[in-house]
Amino acid sequence: MLDLGHADSHFPARPFTTVRSHARGRMIFEKRLLRPEPSFGLLGKLWQVNWIYVLLICVLAGVGYGALYSAAGGSAHPFAAPQTARFGVAMVLMIGVALLPPRVLTLMAWPAYVASLGLLAAVLRMGHVGKGAERWIMIGGMQVQPSEFAKVALVLVLAAWLHKTPSNKMGNPLRLIVPALVTLAPVALVLKEPNLGTSVIIGCIGASLIFASGMRLWQIAILAAPLPFLGKFVYGHLHDYQKARIDTFLHPESDPLGAGYNIIQSKIALGSGGMWGQGYLHGTQGQLNFLPEKQTDFIFTMIAEEWGYVGAISVIGLLVLMVFGGMFMAISSRNQFGRLIGLGISMNFFLYCAVNLSMVMGAIPVGGVPLPLISYGGSAMLNMMFGFGLLLSAYVHRKEKFGEPDPRREDP
Repeated sequence: MLDLGHADSHFPARPFTTVRSHARGRMIFEKRLLRPEPSFGLLGKLWQVNWIYVLLICVLAGVGYGALYSAAGGSAHPFAAPQTARFGVAMVLMIGVALLPPRVLTLMAWPAYVASLGLLAAVLRMGHVGKGAERWIMIGGMQVQPSEFAKVALVLVLAAWLHKTPSNKMGNPLRLIVPALVTLAPVALVLKEPNLGTSVIIGCIGASLIFASGMRLWQIAILAAPLPFLGKFVYGHLHDYQKARIDTFLHPESDPLGAGYNIIQSKIALGSGGMWGQGYLHGTQGQLNFLPEKQTDFIFTMIAEEWGYVGAISVIGLLVLMVFGGMFMAISSRNQFGRLIGLGISMNFFLYCAVNLSMVMGAIPVGGVPLPLISYGGSAMLNMMFGFGLLLSAYVHRKEKFGEPDPRREDP
């Protein structure tokens, strides 16, 4: 009769419990490999920060300083010096947010989102009117544009909600109700200001996150099908100045000294730069004040006029590097929360750049969308840097398997 316990006196069989203990030990060992090391403290997190991306941010801010210095006619005031002070404060904020773990960020998500809606509602009651719209509110003596904060808050709250839902369950239309409502609420409030350009950007950010979380293509087709037929309806409900922008986009020469003045001067500045530019502080359109809003919306045209095609394409290349760098950090994350955060912030930055550059080149109607970290403005910079902090946090904590089952885990 075969003796399982003593099949060979020199090689005794191991009991089944011993085999299970080895399997459990291997599982625990693999699980520990996926966790941050115990020494992952403050210095460890600072070491994990993507300092190359931080350097790109500083280079872009340096380009902005040079452009704002030129916009003031060769002076640090009133644009470049205040912008640099804001950047210093925003850099500290960005690094501080980068060190926050995902669990803390998810706790911040809904309060930040509700606060952004409250600020947007406050703008409609007591907002500062500028260029036909109520977009700013005074808080502590500082002028704040809540729609900028709403973009980052939307990314944070959608990432916190969607990372809990497995991608294979996003095909259920009921799973889309909450994300859709969360996206439409700030879109409606920003439209009420009115601010069509920013509301479109907010809607695109929300749609990209919902799609990335596992939304089906047939659902996108159903939602997108009515959009071409809504054009005439939307145009009929636009304000007069918004209709004027569209009409000017189609026929800028029809009112060269009125509604078409901005885009005509912008094209002249872009073309006059040539290959190498007219030289720093020597651009005719900018220095002679023909170029409108040269420190904010049309700052890229100043760069193109003074530094030419080479300078313009260099700035565009830097912006592209930052977009791809953000996407790289997004896909580097092992948890869905980090991936969605990285995608949302990168999409926000990309839309800022794409809309501003297209606007100053005459490819789309003119709208009040600044060029990130280059255009003059406090709210846009602080909120963009806060978003970069979220992006860097996703990279710092990229090895954490947060809020979802570990795909490598084996049942004993």
